[in-house]
Amino acid sequence: MFKRKNMKLAKRTGLISPSPTLAITAKAKQMKAQGIDVIGFGAGEPDFDTPLYIKEAAKVSIDAGFTKYTPTSGTEELKKAVCQKLRQDNSLEYETSQVIISCGAKHSLFNAIMCACDKGDEVILPSPYWVTYLEQIKLSGAKPVIIETEEKHGFKLLHKTLRHAVTPRTKCLILNSPANPTGMVYSKDELRTIAELAVKNGFLVISDEVYEKLIYEGTHTSIASFGKEIKDLTIVINGVSKSYSMTGWRIGYAAGPKNIISAMANLQDHSTSNPASISQKAALAALAGKDADLHKMVAEFKARRDYMVDKLNLIPGLSCLKPQGAFYAFPNISKLIGRKIRGQKITGSMSLTEVLLNEAKVAVIPGLAFGADRYIRLSYATSMDNIKEGLKRIEETIKA
Repeated sequence: MFKRKNMKLAKRTGLISPSPTLAITAKAKQMKAQGIDVIGFGAGEPDFDTPLYIKEAAKVSIDAGFTKYTPTSGTEELKKAVCQKLRQDNSLEYETSQVIISCGAKHSLFNAIMCACDKGDEVILPSPYWVTYLEQIKLSGAKPVIIETEEKHGFKLLHKTLRHAVTPRTKCLILNSPANPTGMVYSKDELRTIAELAVKNGFLVISDEVYEKLIYEGTHTSIASFGKEIKDLTIVINGVSKSYSMTGWRIGYAAGPKNIISAMANLQDHSTSNPASISQKAALAALAGKDADLHKMVAEFKARRDYMVDKLNLIPGLSCLKPQGAFYAFPNISKLIGRKIRGQKITGSMSLTEVLLNEAKVAVIPGLAFGADRYIRLSYATSMDNIKEGLKRIEETIKA
């Protein structure tokens, strides 16, 4: 008999870094539980309730006994609804065999990266990036090739920069528009040049479009819509979480080449199996319903965005581009670095985040989590009253 003194974890667990976003959110919640009045700007979800017609559809499905397993990759009726949505909104034609329903868009991304990328592959990731992209690339065994974008270019990939990053080992590019954390939106011309480069070099594009309906200026375009060649190289990721305020329902989906979608379904077979049956019925109602609730939410987000960005630009030491989409502001804190605030020297986004949480009782997300240490992220998915009070506290703390 062999006795192990210390149980060793799998090496892959050492590749994963804790999420600073969730850590800050957890600490803020802990402070609130202790009775401390904390205002949170960390939320990555709409603060609106799920629309009533969607909740009613879920209740009907429960009463009808729709509570059993469904096909692993989702029900045929929900896949058809996704195909109709992609046809109507994005001018994209897919068969249901080219669509998979997963437990949230994050799950769809995980499946796509695990099935497309392998050890020795390179994955191009523009920075600032959503924290999960980097961790999933590392888990796949592929090498992340991080391209730092610049604020003066709207945090967008330049054709020249992307072209120089492509090598024979480039397997895919991860593209997010509208983007988390910057809120930037790629134009048609910008996407077209990226599509041409992908087709010329034969690399995949994983296009995360989960914020597509939360746009305040301009319109959303899917990179897969520029012809058959780029469509055959694109995995479109989307879901109902952001657009319909359904984060807890956990329904995302992916559309792409049949062989990749089939592989993703096989992987899902042996991990989660099907997404919740009731949530699928709710998502079906969301995609088939009217967008009146969505339009109200977008109008409110726009008003909050305008107030937040204008106010941030009046706070000494901060400057902020106006985001075109999503629900995040990404102010530049460079002028605060090296200063002392409430006795603590600001060395980057982490130290500023700590000061704001401990002194101002305001929770923001450090830009370091997104590969951009000279920035912090604030979500305006909270009430206008919270936004006004939170920004007032930030201003008073920084001015101190």
